Order: sequence, then structure tokens, then C-alpha cells
Amino acid sequence: MTDTPARLLNLLSLLQTPREWPGSELADRLDVSPRTIRRDIDRLRDLGYPVEASRGSVGGYRLVAGTAMPPLLLDDEEAVAIAVGLRAGAGHAIEGVDEASVRALAKLEQVLPSRLRHRVSTLQNATMPLARGDGSTIDPQTLTVMASAVTGRERLRFAYRAGDGAETRRQAEPYRLVSTGWRWYLVAYDLEREDWRTFRVDRVSEPYATGARFTPRELPTGDAAEFLSSSMARRQPELEVDVSFAAPAEFVASRLPASIGPLERTGEHGCRLRTVLRDSLEWVALRLALVDCEFTAHQPPQLVTYLNDLGGRLTRAAASSTTSAP
Repeated sequence: MTDTPARLLNLLSLLQTPREWPGSELADRLDVSPRTIRRDIDRLRDLGYPVEASRGSVGGYRLVAGTAMPPLLLDDEEAVAIAVGLRAGAGHAIEGVDEASVRALAKLEQVLPSRLRHRVSTLQNATMPLARGDGSTIDPQTLTVMASAVTGRERLRFAYRAGDGAETRRQAEPYRLVSTGWRWYLVAYDLEREDWRTFRVDRVSEPYATGARFTPRELPTGDAAEFLSSSMARRQPELEVDVSFAAPAEFVASRLPASIGPLERTGEHGCRLRTVLRDSLEWVALRLALVDCEFTAHQPPQLVTYLNDLGGRLTRAAASSTTSAP
């Protein structure tokens, strides 16, 4: 193999298999001399790939962990598996899957061949991951378009549905995508309103980058997450939540978003949540119900009332389903 770049890529692909390769075997695989293999190993090291050589009568090479992440070569199956996994997580804003994951998905989908894009879409359409939070889901393509626009500093056009159902067309300079653990938000400068705005990504449709570049403006708070928190705080009144759970703190904490706050232990099989939230009553009630254990809401009064009404509706629905069953 006389094409040096192609030979290096083939050598790298072999070395990324988790095993040690004797130099003679690599030479046979690539149809070159052992001396050429040694030179190519040095070239890979110069490019940042940490290739370790073993001593002995038959010298061996293997790729090891280094101080930085070098580029990886993925075969078709690996690329599809990673893309499907990132899409599933990003589409449901699963806690811990943050902006870095969306950037990785955007980079991967940008270079996926069309045949692999089709396989990724087919696999995702055939599966349904467990939804969390209020069940709102996002088309991963929406996230990747937005992430690419943020990275490329391109103006973005999209349709947006407000909380009251009003639909508008927006043109904005995207600044950051922010995950709260159960929803994605876009922080952007709205060109028509000449002001900073936050947009719930699950209410965005038909996004596309216009190709028009822009110089990023200075965000008032300097931090996208802080700006989003301030924006959400202005929209929702404070709820001083006080709830007792008849379950261990470890169990309850595993079923609640980490952002809700710490739990107080009230015994071996009980805990209490005292915190201030700026979320809707509906969302708070849903999160409490999804903990899947007995609980008592003490405060605020409007939450207690809402839970009583919700419990009544669910009880009537269950009774109706029982009597109407054949």
C-alpha cells in the first residue's frame, strides 16, 4: 500500500481494536515492511495518538489512553449505535445528557453517509424510550440544527408555539442550548423584538440555519444557564414546597431531578422535601406522583388543593374504566 494517508487510516483502524498487534502482523496486513510500520507509528504519535510499543523478540503495538482525546475511527455499526444512543437521550432531555452531547450528535450526523442516516432513523422510529418529566419530546434533528447554528454562529429561523398556543415565526441569533434535566431551552437574541429571549425547544418546529453569520452579542448575565434561570423566575411565582415521603431518602432522590433540592431524612423509611420552586403546579404535582411512593403535601395550599382535585379526577377515571369494562 503506497498511499501514505490511506495506510495511516488503515493502521489506526487496526490499532483502535483493543488488542496488541505484533509489528510483523501489521506489516502483513498492510503489505509493507516492518520499517514502514515503525515510521507510520511515529507519524501517529506526532498526530497525538498514544501508541505504546512492547519490547521482545516480536515487537507489539497497541493504542492506550493518553492525556487528550484523539480522533476516533468508527465502523458503520459503531457510528449507528452512537448516533441512536445520543438521539434517544437528547430527544428526551434526560438528566446528565447536556449540551456537550448535543454538540457531539451534531458533529456525528454532519458526516454520516446517507445510508447510515437512514439506518439511524429507522432504528429510532422502531423504538420508544421511557419518557420523563412531563413527557415532552424533541425531534433530535431540531437539536442538531440548533447546535450547529450555535457553533457556526449562523442566524436561525424557526416556527414557535407559545404557552397560550399562539404561533409565530422567529429569526434569532442563537447563543446557547441549555438543558434543565427535563427540558431543552434555546437562549437567543430575537432580531424582531431586539431583545434576548428563551425558547422551549419542544415548542420549536421547522428550524433552519440561514447561512447569515453574526458576531455574538454580550449576554446580559454573561452565563446562559443563569439567564435562563432568571427568565423562568420572572414567569412563575415562587412555590414554597413542603412534602413528606414515606420512603427512604435515597429512593426518593433517585426519582426526582437533582435540581429540585436536597432531602431531609425523617427516619429509616421517610424523608421530607422543603424547597422553593418556580415551576407550574401541574409540573410539581406530576413529579411528586412519579416518585411512586406515599407522600403528604403540607405546603403550599394551592398545591394541596390541586393534588386533591387531581386525585379525585384519577379516582373517577379509574372507577369509570372498571364499570365500562366488558
